[in-house]
Amino acid sequence: MSPSFDFDDPEVFTAGTVGPPGQRVFYLQARQGALLATLKAEKEQVRALAEYLGRLLAERPAAPGEDNLALVEPFTPAWVVGSIGVGYDQAADRVVIEVEELVEEEEEEGNERAASPEAGAARVRLNRSQAAAFVKRAAALIEAGRAPCPVCGRPINPTGHVCPRSNGHARD
Repeated sequence: MSPSFDFDDPEVFTAGTVGPPGQRVFYLQARQGALLATLKAEKEQVRALAEYLGRLLAERPAAPGEDNLALVEPFTPAWVVGSIGVGYDQAADRVVIEVEELVEEEEEEGNERAASPEAGAARVRLNRSQAAAFVKRAAALIEAGRAPCPVCGRPINPTGHVCPRSNGHARD
C-alpha cells in the first residue's frame, strides 16, 4: 500500500528536476512541518499543471510567492504521479491539487480492468501566492530544458539532432 498525503497548509509546494537536460527526472514536492512528500512526475504533467494554474490565477490575481522553491532531499519518490486534478475552494480561497498514483491496472474476471485500491493519493491546498510561485518555478524548469529544433520542434540533444523533417540527411 502506497502512502497518502494531505497538506492543508503547506509551507512549500514546488516542482524540481534532478539530472542534466535530456535526462532530467521531474518531481513534485510538498512540505508542511516535518511532513515531506516527493512524487515523481513527467515533464508534461508539470507543464500542464503550471499552465492550468496560470489560467486559474489569471481570473484571481495573486501576490508574488516565495522564490526559494528548490527541492530538498531525499529525492526518493513515494510514488509516480498518475492523474492530477485541480479545483478552487472559493470559501477558503485555496487552490486544491489532488494527485493520484500511477498504478498498473490488473485484469479481473470478465476482462474488466480495475485500479488498485492501494494507490497513493496526495491533496495539497495552496494559497494563490503559493500557486503563483509554483507557476513561475515550473515555467523556469520547462524553459531550462533542451532547445527545440527550429524545423521539427523536437528537443536537440547536446550531441546533436537528426531531424526527421530532413529525412535523416542533416544534423543540427
